Amino acid sequence: MPRTASAALFTYSVIAMATLHTRSAARLMIAPSVLLLFAWMIVPLVMTIYFSLLNYNLLSPGMESFVGFLNYEYFLTDPAFFAALINTLLLVAGVLLITVIGGIAFALLLDQPMYGQGIVRILVIAPFFVMPTVAALVWKNMFMNPVNGLFAHLAKALGLQPIDWLANAPLFSVILIVAWQWLPFATLIMLTALQSLDEEQKEASEMDGAGPISKFIYIILPHMARAITVVILIQTIFLLSVFAEILVTTNGGPGTDSTNLTYLVYAQALLQFDIGGASAGGIVAVVLANIVAIFLVRLVGKNLEA
Repeated sequence: MPRTASAALFTYSVIAMATLHTRSAARLMIAPSVLLLFAWMIVPLVMTIYFSLLNYNLLSPGMESFVGFLNYEYFLTDPAFFAALINTLLLVAGVLLITVIGGIAFALLLDQPMYGQGIVRILVIAPFFVMPTVAALVWKNMFMNPVNGLFAHLAKALGLQPIDWLANAPLFSVILIVAWQWLPFATLIMLTALQSLDEEQKEASEMDGAGPISKFIYIILPHMARAITVVILIQTIFLLSVFAEILVTTNGGPGTDSTNLTYLVYAQALLQFDIGGASAGGIVAVVLANIVAIFLVRLVGKNLEA
């Protein structure tokens, strides 16, 4: 074998061994973090599954008994479960509708040259950094209060009767509060996608006689399709577990009019002290959330590959 070929083979072997050792060292160093994260996830899940199979009530300590899947049967046949499931879907759909449409509108507005554009963008994005509890308290006391709220004063100024939003339209009120928090996130994603659009493409469409509506439908909106998909995916994952806004404003009421799955599990665990039933509800909520997440991930994958 020529010396050049031998040297090349030797060099390749050294590089391969070095790469193998590097990968092994990387796996060894990352293993503790992976194991810790796995334990952090699997231990609570296993404990929840275990408790869901027990008749476990905090008011009867030491009286736990194995009941199998009876807790799941009670939870799934409870009328409050169907009401909470419908409210959860309506909450997610309502917030997505407002944030996607509003995000596109704000992105188009913020993309236009204006005086103080940087300050306006900061003000638009600011609500996203407000804690959910604080945002819910602000809306409850400053906007939706039927006596001293801003909406009540506006209704009186127009000669109308003020509305008790949290009592008469509880779910819609929660949707407004949550949408107000997530609208800046959607706006930021949409604005980033809009600014990545090639200006030459816009100019070419204008030269071809395309009006603002045609340009939006055939150029801007298809370009923002991926951004819209990402917004829907990320927001849906978080919106399935909305809790603080409901706890602070309506407490799931009146009745179950604003109760979602997360609040239903909380009420069963900490208001009714039924740990077994709440654990079963938590497992059901996790399964439903994973089904939605898998569907959305596949949808996003197809959209991003297109």
